[in-house]
Amino acid sequence: MRYRNLGATGTVVSTLCLGTMTFGAETDEEGSFAQLDRFVEAGGTFLDTADVYSRGISEEIVGRWLRARPDVRDRLVIATKGRFPMGPGANDAGLSRVHLTRALDASLRRLGVEAVDLYQAHAWDPLTPLPETLRFFDDAVRAGKIRYAGVSNFTGWQLQKAALLTQHLNLTPIVTLQPQYNLLAREIEFELVPVCANEGIGILPWSPLGGGWLSGKYRRDTTPTGATRLGENPERGVEAYAGRNGQERTWQVLDAVSQVAKDLGASMSAVSLAWLAARPAVTSVILGARTIEQLDDNLTAADLALTDEQMRLLDEASAPPVGDYPYGGAGVRQRARDLPSGS
Repeated sequence: MRYRNLGATGTVVSTLCLGTMTFGAETDEEGSFAQLDRFVEAGGTFLDTADVYSRGISEEIVGRWLRARPDVRDRLVIATKGRFPMGPGANDAGLSRVHLTRALDASLRRLGVEAVDLYQAHAWDPLTPLPETLRFFDDAVRAGKIRYAGVSNFTGWQLQKAALLTQHLNLTPIVTLQPQYNLLAREIEFELVPVCANEGIGILPWSPLGGGWLSGKYRRDTTPTGATRLGENPERGVEAYAGRNGQERTWQVLDAVSQVAKDLGASMSAVSLAWLAARPAVTSVILGARTIEQLDDNLTAADLALTDEQMRLLDEASAPPVGDYPYGGAGVRQRARDLPSGS
């Protein structure tokens, strides 16, 4: 396992993070405990959960695991999130001071900890003024309930506004961004990655395998069946089968990943994760395994290093389609400037 600073902070985390969205839903408590044990045995130090995962059950499972292993807590950096509905009331969702106060206290109870190391806004809230959310984060740090603040699923302007407001108002900074990012979904590179690189914000990619696509388990023009996420629901979310199957770029990316995997004697999942961990501004890649076997395979990416040529092959195959402006060649040239050459 390798380690990096959490964004621009002095806290160190493993470059692979164990995500717990499957806990209490696709993975039962026994299987969840097995994943947690295996991750720590492999040198993993970073856990990510959220109150909305299985309506709090994921946090409860992590809390029971921590209580059964009292020597483990101080070796871990634990992150959770709040924003989405946890009840039917008007104030049971959002990034308001009222909701986040209740949500954070409930997360602390479920996890059985005095503080979480990283507390994240799970998504933007158009109904709450951003300074209200940022002041809540600052107060929570001062109260010793959280140690760092982060956000998830923000767009470029939202993240940049948050970063500048914390500086202008002298509030605790935003240290991480948790977005969807993988070889099939690279659009965050247009705006979000530059903001993160400029502001010292660490990227924590979710869905690093594109909902299982980058593991190589799906086949062209063959609707998946069986005990896989798309086998159980082919229309599931952004990774729905029909949409990605119909894009030639999907199969170009999978062919490139397969080629590199064969060259290295590694799995396609490990190659995809290693590529992502090597991208600019990425701090830690969030794993989302359903089984211990999937986790074991994912963990092989921890020490897998791709060559420059292999990175180039994957970069070119997965380059997202883009027009000339503002992200294509014409726009890039407008923003470029070189020093004058000497005589």
